Formats: sequence, C-alpha cells, structure tokens
Amino acid sequence: MSSEVQQGSKSIRGNRCEWAWTAFAVIMVAALGIAAWHFVVKLFDLPKLLLPTPWQVAEAGWQHRDVLLKSGWITLWTATVSLFVAVIIGGSVSILFSQSRLLRRALFPYVVFLQTVPIVAIAPLLVIWSGYEFRTAVIATVIICLFPIVNNVTTGLTSVRPEHNDLLRMYGATRWQRLCRVQIPTAIPFLVLGARISSGLAVIGAIVAEFFVSNGANYEGLGAVMTGWQARTMTDALMAALAVSTLLGLILFGGVNLLSRLFLKRYLLVN
Repeated sequence: MSSEVQQGSKSIRGNRCEWAWTAFAVIMVAALGIAAWHFVVKLFDLPKLLLPTPWQVAEAGWQHRDVLLKSGWITLWTATVSLFVAVIIGGSVSILFSQSRLLRRALFPYVVFLQTVPIVAIAPLLVIWSGYEFRTAVIATVIICLFPIVNNVTTGLTSVRPEHNDLLRMYGATRWQRLCRVQIPTAIPFLVLGARISSGLAVIGAIVAEFFVSNGANYEGLGAVMTGWQARTMTDALMAALAVSTLLGLILFGGVNLLSRLFLKRYLLVN
C-alpha cells in the first residue's frame, strides 16, 4: 500500500515538474520573440505606422482597454454560442447519418461543401438575408465549426464493432437501444475531439464574420473594431486587438479542453 502511495506521489511530482518546464519554455519563447521584434524595429528604424514596438502596442492596448474588453467579450460570446449551436446541430446530423448509409452518402458531400466554400464568399449573402445582426455572425461561425464535429461524431457513431451490434440484435435490442447503449457512448471521445478542433475555428469565424457585420450599427465585436482601426491606419491598436483575439482563442480552447476532461473523466467513471 505504501509503495502505491509513493508511486502516486512521484507521478504527481513528475507531472508538476513537466508542467513547470512547459510553462517556462512557452514564456521563454514569447520573451525571445518580443525581444527579436523590438530589435528588428529599432535596427531598421521602422515607422510606427508600419510596425510599432511591443511597448507601443501595449500602450495602445491600455489606451483602448475599454473598447477591447467590450468588443472582445462580444466576440467571445459569439464564438461560444456558435460552438454550442454547432455541437447540437452537428451531433444531431451525425446521428441521422449513422442511421442511414444512403442518407450519409447523399448529404455528407454538402457538409464538405460548407467547409470548402470560403466564409468570405458566404458572409455577404448572410448579411443580405439576415442583416447586420448578432445572429448573422453566429450563422457564419456555425458554418465554419460544423464540419469537424459532423465528421468526427459520424466516424465515432459508425465505428462500433460489428460483434457488439450483433450481440444486441441477438437480445432483441431496437435501433434506438443500440444507438443509446453502444453508438453514442462510442462516439463521445470523437465528439470531444471535434469540439476541441472547432473551438479554435470559432474565434476565427466570429472575427471574420464581424468584418462584414461591422457595416451596421447593431454589432460591435472585435472584428468590427479592427475594421474601423484599419481604416484609420491605427497599426498599434490593430496589433493590440490581434493579441486580444489570440487570447480569446486560447480561453475558448482551454475552456473546452477543461470541460471535455471533466466530462470524459465522469463518463469513464460511470462506464
């Protein structure tokens, strides 16, 4: 018993040490990148309009902190809502695909079509149909997030071992029972993977959609703010907004990663 406790404590210490070294490496790479950025600006005497120094970007971010916080929150909310909607729609579509091979073969190419068509080509049409509103940005972002979820969940639902289905059929299980007892539990890890991938796409999709929605007065997300700053050639503020958008992507990905770990841990304990 004592040896198991010692092994467990060693494992915890090892994980903490690994996390510490990873954090240190990330911080060092960031510091070196910022130092190189500052060195290049000073070496070539680049104007602020072309490439500001890190300090000038930080000053612009602090100066426009209220705008960045407000617009960043709107963009994060847009990305979160869109990801949630994409998970619901993608999971439902995947269940339909798993129940009919003919339906899957007939409709899956259209899901791929949504992924291959650039969002910048669809967004203007969405603005015409839906207006300069929050819902337009959500629709555009859902389109971007949908494919990874549908693809992964469909793969999970259709990757059940044949002997498992045969065993349930022997006991007279209905299609609904096979779906709930075998297919959906098998697809849970695939759903988590799809959500993680889409979480990174959600912020990108939200900001790209906001570039088009920004022409209206009813939406003030980060993309809308960046469009205005770009028109006034406020390079330092634009780079501060870029840093905020990167932070939003990390926050959403980290949140999805944390929720998925908690969900999978509970799922594995239950099963």
